[in-house]
Amino acid sequence: MTAATTTPLPPCDLAIIGGGAGGVLAAMQALRLATTPLRIVMIEPREVLAQGVAYATTYGEHVLNVPAARMSAFDDRPADFLDYVVATTPADGPDRDTLAHAFIERRRYGDYLRVRLRDAIAASAASLQVIRDSVYELDARDDGATLQLLEHGPLQAGGVVMAVGNTPKPLPARGAPQLPEGRSLAAWDFDAVKAIPADAELCIVGSGLSMVDTVLSLADNGHAGTIHVLSRHALLPLPHCHGGAATYDPAPLQAMDLRARMRFLRAAAKQAVADGLPWQAAMERIRPHVQTLWQSMSIADQRRFLRHVVRQWDVHRHRIAPEVHAQLQAMLDRGQLRLHRGRLDTVMAMDRGLRVSTHTRDGRTDEFDVDYVVNATGVEMRAQTMRNPLLHDLLGKGHAQPGPHGIGLKAARDGRMVDAEGRSQPRIFILGSLRIGCVWESIAIPELRGQAETAVRELLAPPTP
Repeated sequence: MTAATTTPLPPCDLAIIGGGAGGVLAAMQALRLATTPLRIVMIEPREVLAQGVAYATTYGEHVLNVPAARMSAFDDRPADFLDYVVATTPADGPDRDTLAHAFIERRRYGDYLRVRLRDAIAASAASLQVIRDSVYELDARDDGATLQLLEHGPLQAGGVVMAVGNTPKPLPARGAPQLPEGRSLAAWDFDAVKAIPADAELCIVGSGLSMVDTVLSLADNGHAGTIHVLSRHALLPLPHCHGGAATYDPAPLQAMDLRARMRFLRAAAKQAVADGLPWQAAMERIRPHVQTLWQSMSIADQRRFLRHVVRQWDVHRHRIAPEVHAQLQAMLDRGQLRLHRGRLDTVMAMDRGLRVSTHTRDGRTDEFDVDYVVNATGVEMRAQTMRNPLLHDLLGKGHAQPGPHGIGLKAARDGRMVDAEGRSQPRIFILGSLRIGCVWESIAIPELRGQAETAVRELLAPPTP
């Protein structure tokens, strides 16, 4: 791959690779913390910032999965997003307390990040240049790195924050590449999903948050056709519930193995209910401790978790708005939404549509015919299969190594990228989905904003004598 010949880019003090939510959070922190006229460069191929897969939707039916009061971009200003929502809500709209507990339209969060980025640019001693391009190669040095951009050529950077974002998984089915154009859709292709005819029958592969987005878009269109949802466990995300966290002490969990931890959490949920709290209160109590709990678990127990527990964890931890859950349940009750427990095998084009074949857990083969298949299998977690030239370059050169269990990249505790020899790269930090294998909880806003601030503080700190 050869970069186009252009006017050479001047060196920068900090390069941020990626302009989704994680990259914008890092840029805001760098602008806030800079006390001198530093040059900050963000490299992002998309025209609009803060529109990674999570916040790219333009449709009002897609709402945040966390109440507004907990979505600030800044640890030191916990009510900042709520302040923005209040300021941008009509005067005759809900009051502040109602908005604090509301699940706001997701498109408004991208607007919020862009507004706060503009505020940070205006108030900073530093400058930010956004370059519409992609990085396909990186050579690390003790004093920084050289980045190769597809269109703009080399860029010398004193430090790098890698915020490459999420990569959707391919449809896990034989025959998928041969399907007719427009019949196999990605759940994150929101416009294509909205264009599905209201009388169409379809199969959504995956039953997590991306599936929820797809069903909400169909429902908003007045969809009348049958919606099949296929996944290995056929478990839907569970709802949030108003109320605080339980009060049990989570510290003993660190010394327990996985089986004991599961028993402990089940008992904590039962006790919460006995105390007049929702079971969700038990999950809220350990929310700030998930990274510590993951890192204190043995490698063998982490494998067991990934093999046997992860789906149960996901539906209890990554919950949805109560009104969204009620909408899904109503569609289940009237038979329009149908859950299938099994593994997708093949998808084949037939004379009048698509035939979906699955394997059930008891060894049977199940088949049904649909008009469309929607891939809602979620985020690709293995760096080697993310189809990202930069990650392939880093791994191939030994500047990076796969993270635990092959998930993402390996990072030190502070987020510095670790090379193939186990050495921390002093001037390169990674954040977001690339750190899932190391810390597990790594793509929600509280984690992203903390990782971004840590990385920028370290990179902007004056060198120690």
